[in-house]
Amino acid sequence: MNLSPSEFKSNARRAVHDQHLREKIKKATGTSLVKRAEVVGEIPEWEELRQEGHDRRKEVIDNLDRYIRTFTGTARDRGMIVHYAGTHDDATKIIYDIIRRTSVDTVVKSKSMITEELHLNAMLETNGIRVIETDLGEYIIQLAGETPSHITAPALHKSKEDIARLFQEKLNIPYTDDPVKLTAVARERLRKEFLNARVGISGVNFACADTGTLTIIENEANARLCTVLPDLHIAVMSIDKIIPSIDDLPLFLKLLPRSASGQRMTSYVSMINGPRSHHNPDGPRQVHVVMLNGGRLQLAKHPAWKESLYCIRCGACMNVCPVYQSVGGHAYGAVYPGPIGAVVTPTLFDMKEARELPFASSLCGACTDICPVKIDLHHHLLLERREIVDRGYKPFTEKIAMSVWRWFMLSPARFELAGRIGWVLQKILGKKLPLPGWTPQRQAPAIAAKSFRSLMKGDSKK
Repeated sequence: MNLSPSEFKSNARRAVHDQHLREKIKKATGTSLVKRAEVVGEIPEWEELRQEGHDRRKEVIDNLDRYIRTFTGTARDRGMIVHYAGTHDDATKIIYDIIRRTSVDTVVKSKSMITEELHLNAMLETNGIRVIETDLGEYIIQLAGETPSHITAPALHKSKEDIARLFQEKLNIPYTDDPVKLTAVARERLRKEFLNARVGISGVNFACADTGTLTIIENEANARLCTVLPDLHIAVMSIDKIIPSIDDLPLFLKLLPRSASGQRMTSYVSMINGPRSHHNPDGPRQVHVVMLNGGRLQLAKHPAWKESLYCIRCGACMNVCPVYQSVGGHAYGAVYPGPIGAVVTPTLFDMKEARELPFASSLCGACTDICPVKIDLHHHLLLERREIVDRGYKPFTEKIAMSVWRWFMLSPARFELAGRIGWVLQKILGKKLPLPGWTPQRQAPAIAAKSFRSLMKGDSKK
């Protein structure tokens, strides 16, 4: 697939015809939805928690400048070195300069969507630094030379047989599709990397403004090993990861795991409060926090689209989306797939290149209903569709077609004429009536010999 959002239509067309891929995605997303329903059903006040989460995220995004200053100050008071990166290039340069000063040629890294957004691995490897992904899903797709297809389950598109063949080829082991054995192989290979690593890179799930605490949640302990064993820890986060207070953590630790993986709580919750000290002799000697703006401050000022920054990256909207279930994450050609990706990719990156993504939705509203912080996703998609049309990013042929449609619709007589023309063409061409974008995959809708209007006129005469 061409990993560009401008190629969504051709990517989606290929994915839809890949029955094996669709079965894997359906199975994985279906399992996630069942598990989520079970643990959410245990909380009678779930809707109240969603609203509270929405309100806390709104508070931060409405006052983002102030919260950035507060978090930066408290994190520095804790002994962390905080860097502010205005652009993606600024962020990668900062990270590379930190690593270069240590004279290491290998870093271990835990799962992080913001580093995917930065294309950090490619940049570091181009500059001679070997990057080891330590999350099992990320490790799998790194071996495969692919990108994540889901926010929380990077290798969701792969079956155990796919992974078995990959490990056999890349790790030179006998073929086995036993998940326990495959995991043991990965664990053995990665343990050596952890023990030798001097630099660890992680993402951040939540950054508490009042205390400067960085919170990372996971299930494999790889993030904890990345942040504790090396002498240098680089935490990479976007500025919208800030939450007002450490007192807000319990709320988000209820919302995120249940929505992301169907768990009451993840296996590991790491709360990082700075480098080692005489009071706390464990952990890294230095903690660097790289905060990426990347257009988010500007987006936070938009009255409608700022709500997309409330996202806590759970991936639930992908699991429930009929489009994502049919084509998978790679078809979107963007870092963030699914409904949230269709919202943020045009507004945060390039609307012209990503102009097809907001139309990759049935507008069923399931994404809005499942979002743990109540982002009105399907209405945002509608707003972006309008913006794309207003900017003239739709094909010229579509403009002509809509102009012709408008001309017929503005006159009852012309509308009735269009119906008669369609009926005649249908009689001649039958099911082969060509409707671009519709009939290649579907049967043309039947046109009645008499319109509803003419039938009503006949009844009125009676």
